[in-house]
Amino acid sequence: MIIYNETIIVDEGIHKQWLTWMQNEYIPMVMKTGHFNSYKILNVLDSPNEGVTYCIQYLTDDREKYNLFNDKHLQDLQAIHQQKFENQFVLFNTLMQTVS
Repeated sequence: MIIYNETIIVDEGIHKQWLTWMQNEYIPMVMKTGHFNSYKILNVLDSPNEGVTYCIQYLTDDREKYNLFNDKHLQDLQAIHQQKFENQFVLFNTLMQTVS
């Protein structure tokens, strides 16, 4: 299993609005690409950062599906995210593979 993880640190003043937008707009756009089987939204409880930290994990069967998503959709989706919440979040992503 391949997990594409987006860790987002959101300004505290807008995190509820941001989370609602992610659940109703952004994540459905990601899932409509057809490259992921499921997703999870996690809230980091002991983050040392200012703001509220979330992780969105998208799960797919193989690396090729992620590569297609990355090549065809990621840049446009991140631009939408940036435009909607400009200067109100920091995002970094990681790609992981389950071991067992």
